[in-house]
Amino acid sequence: MVSKGIGELTLRQKVGQMLMCGFHGTEPSEDIERLIREEHLGGIIYFRRNLTEPAQVAKLSASLQQLALAHGDVPLLIAIDQEGGMVMRIEQGVTPIPGSMALGATGDAEAAYEAAKVTGSELKAMGINMNFAPCLDINNNPLNPVIGVRSYGGDAETVGRLGTAAVRGYQEAGIAATVKHFPGHGDTGEDSHTALPVVPHPRERLDRLELAPFRRAAELGVDAVMTAHVLFPAVEPERLPATLSSRVIDGLLRQELGYDGVVVTDCLEMNAIAEHYGIAEGAVMAVEAGADLVLVSHRIERQQTALDALVQAVESGRIREERIDRSVERLLALKSRVASAAVAGAALAPGASLATEASQRLAERIAERSVTLLRGEAELPLDPAKPVLVVWPEVRVGTEVDEVLARRETAGYWLAQLNYRVREERIGVEPTAEEQARVVELAHAAEQIVLVTYNASFSPGQVELAKVLAALPKAKLVVAAARNPFDISVLPDEVTIYLACYENTPCAMKALARVLAGELAAQGKLPAPLEASEG
Repeated sequence: MVSKGIGELTLRQKVGQMLMCGFHGTEPSEDIERLIREEHLGGIIYFRRNLTEPAQVAKLSASLQQLALAHGDVPLLIAIDQEGGMVMRIEQGVTPIPGSMALGATGDAEAAYEAAKVTGSELKAMGINMNFAPCLDINNNPLNPVIGVRSYGGDAETVGRLGTAAVRGYQEAGIAATVKHFPGHGDTGEDSHTALPVVPHPRERLDRLELAPFRRAAELGVDAVMTAHVLFPAVEPERLPATLSSRVIDGLLRQELGYDGVVVTDCLEMNAIAEHYGIAEGAVMAVEAGADLVLVSHRIERQQTALDALVQAVESGRIREERIDRSVERLLALKSRVASAAVAGAALAPGASLATEASQRLAERIAERSVTLLRGEAELPLDPAKPVLVVWPEVRVGTEVDEVLARRETAGYWLAQLNYRVREERIGVEPTAEEQARVVELAHAAEQIVLVTYNASFSPGQVELAKVLAALPKAKLVVAAARNPFDISVLPDEVTIYLACYENTPCAMKALARVLAGELAAQGKLPAPLEASEG
């Protein structure tokens, strides 16, 4: 409920509404409280650093909303990246919904809808009213370092069909869906968190492929679109990333696709913007280009810099105040639909779970249907009479997308639950020489080996280990990709049994173990090409 209209807001308050910020800690920081109290901050983004379990999140959301209403009568947009699978900012007490490519492997749009509706309902109960999902990027480049399994697949039809189903699910649950990363981050070989990628394709190809899912989402009436920090020279010849390009936001998205909802930037602290333009200039250029909501996720000094720069740009005449008003009107309209001071889960008991038996079964059913066998059907199941060596890669260094999370329920754990005798050896995603030597020593005595890979396409150590294990004459080797399925393209031909399960989550590992044990058939179909597509 929004009780204050745009005419009652000062310029600085209107600019504050156009900023979404993150903070550190599980309670409101002094800095974020000041931004809400003094600057009329429009939105908050949560990360894992802010969240422990549903009762804590609901209490946090309620306290932030109460502060916003006490100092301006405009509730906050509270957002999160809860894509499912490998990108889950909160896992405890919520349903472990599989990620987009696992859903793509099932091909089931109804499952994508149901999964999004479950996630949306749980987020709403915690006072989160905006999800930065789904990804509508088409992952037709196996070497994409940042999208990968966050995409539903490698073709416009699959991504558009499942992605719009997810949009319906989120929005029917009462939260704002945000499709990303417009006009498409799928066919890049660089990560915009660290570089400024280019999608070099001609306009005809963009229309046919990259833009098609976004066009469907715009026609459906998606609440928000997030822009990509990516260069699209066929649309913007001036070497400006989409986030800073009026040709992309105003020309392509607004005029050609007819979209009049909220446009939110990806985080301006990513190197693609911060290192090439700076936070202040990046914020001003994004708003000049047509963005309504500017995301600055991490540092208070950068958040304040962005706000001050936008106010100064209006006061100097660089940006017309009418331009600010159009954005604030869109934001207030969105808030009137999804933002509320009331947080349904505010009375949750500590430790309470929002997941239900039905939602948990939905997650497990999707995972079971997603496991994909790419080589070696006749050679499964594993022999339960023989011990199994499981080699498990631990993710020990996080990124802004993937935050480190130790896994207890590994492939070895689940095989042991199925009464296999398991020895599990853990290695790093880039295994050391000592770790490789230890695995090889154990493998010489093994009859059955399960090597779980994690983005081996980017890990020479994992590839080398696979080659050594595949050359052993005695052992049956199964390789299972727990992230990008494209690992198969860098593995030796001697790997004769290869499965993809798209994520290293407990649901996926349980499903993998059941396939290895012969309890389940591998039903998934690879939704993305193993080689880069020319479109």
